[in-house]
Amino acid sequence: MTENSPDLDDTGHYDSGLPGFLGTIDEWIAKTEAVMLAAGIILMALNTCVNVIARFVFGEGMFFSGEINRILIILVTFAGIGYAARHGRHIRMSAIYDAIPARGRKVLMIIIALFTAAMMFFLCYHSYGYIVTLYDRGRILPALGIEIWMIYVWAPIGFAVTGIQYLLTAVKNLTSKGVYLSTGVVDGYAETETEV
Repeated sequence: MTENSPDLDDTGHYDSGLPGFLGTIDEWIAKTEAVMLAAGIILMALNTCVNVIARFVFGEGMFFSGEINRILIILVTFAGIGYAARHGRHIRMSAIYDAIPARGRKVLMIIIALFTAAMMFFLCYHSYGYIVTLYDRGRILPALGIEIWMIYVWAPIGFAVTGIQYLLTAVKNLTSKGVYLSTGVVDGYAETETEV
């Protein structure tokens, strides 16, 4: 995102490109993702630094540091997939897509967004099933004593948020002129790709 990005005002507040209630949902999800990602990265850095200092000063690191980082990596990964979808930053294989005229790209983008949303909800459903299995097994993290299912709860949440984001992208393409990679990113390359 650039410093002068139109979807952020002077206070860093994200303004959704969607109207009404959908815009409110989009903004709420954006705020939640931002807090989760920022907190996760800051806590990982802090945990790692404190562990290194403890290892050199006291001769022994914190025995639970690895498990905390594992939890935070899972959190950041699954919060990050929704963030990448919101900002149109997922990998695209677009050779055929680029050869199609603008109207065809718009139709294809709607199909892609709806299919991707369906896949995210499919993965959400199966990751929830995985968590239920972990819950039934009752396994715990050895150092922290936390049940393992609790650290994987971010997987279905992340898939659900990403699915919602792709649904909102389809809605944006259905209701607006132009082709949108996400609710705030217009399709294009290099200097022509802009965030709205």
